[in-house]
Amino acid sequence: MLPPFIIEQIRRREEQERKQYEQPQLELPISPSGPPQPKRREESEEGQRGVIILDL
Repeated sequence: MLPPFIIEQIRRREEQERKQYEQPQLELPISPSGPPQPKRREESEEGQRGVIILDL
């Protein structure tokens, strides 16, 4: 078993390394109802789709 002062030094070094590589985090406000649901298209809109051709 290692002496207590060596164990303490190892713990301090690990803690310093963790702080060095720790990235800042930002919490985003999320409503309690969860993520918003995508809006559904009405069936009448689906029949009126078109095609656009771009000639560059």
